[in-house]
Amino acid sequence: MAYKGVFTFAEQIDGVLTNVSYELIGKARDLAKDLDEDVTAVLLGEKISHLAPELIASGADRVLYLDRAELKIYRTEPYTQAMTYVIEKYKPEILLIGATALGRDLGPRLAARVHTGLTADCTALEIDPENKELRMTRPAFGGNLMATILCADHRPQMATVRPGVMVREVADPERAGEIIQLDFKPEKNDCYVTVEEIAKKIGQHVDITEADVLVAGGRGVGGEEGFALMQELADVLGGEMAASRAVVDAGWQAKERQVGQTGKTVRPGLYFAVGISGALQHLAGMEESDFIVA
Repeated sequence: MAYKGVFTFAEQIDGVLTNVSYELIGKARDLAKDLDEDVTAVLLGEKISHLAPELIASGADRVLYLDRAELKIYRTEPYTQAMTYVIEKYKPEILLIGATALGRDLGPRLAARVHTGLTADCTALEIDPENKELRMTRPAFGGNLMATILCADHRPQMATVRPGVMVREVADPERAGEIIQLDFKPEKNDCYVTVEEIAKKIGQHVDITEADVLVAGGRGVGGEEGFALMQELADVLGGEMAASRAVVDAGWQAKERQVGQTGKTVRPGLYFAVGISGALQHLAGMEESDFIVA
């Protein structure tokens, strides 16, 4: 059986799909169109069947879901076993995973299990028009250049993709697709871990990747006094504060507000860059914003 189709890993936490799950489907549709193939989303968890129609509405042609108690909380081994089963049974040509904390754990283990390559933290994906292989582009050498990587000899071609980089398609509730429940039981082995407790930190602000207006400050803001003024601006505009790496390193802003290659990738409607030098590493995280005021 030949490898075919573009598959995405649909990440859900507590029964809610993450934004990157929708973004991956949007990109998968572009890739599948160039290959004249279908898009399949793979959904793992417990009591998650209600999420399958959401994935169809967002662009998936087919959803494969596995509903088991062992998959309620993410653990590397049972999730890897389940995804390995999917790859061996359905043989996808391409598999995309979000470069979240979960995806960065699952992707490498899965690639090793099925003996293929993995390009991590991709910011661009395209199909080569001549040989139809997936061209996976990611920052290299500290963000000073972009490397395009091919996986010519092994399948599936696997990539983890940064949240906020790809564009989510507008959902169509009338869209039709195929939903298939999988029958697979992960096998308990020495690699299993037991989750004793989950400690959740309640944040005071929304995720900056979801904000439509961002007011970002750099070293040139001068310090916490300057950021207090910028917070006023963000409040008036109904936006969120963001920062460059230098600011986070100085302790003026929290790490979760960092934009850039070592922070988060954002694409708000309006991005204010105040006192930011414009290093390549920072630009990599915000250059897709609709309007940039520097």
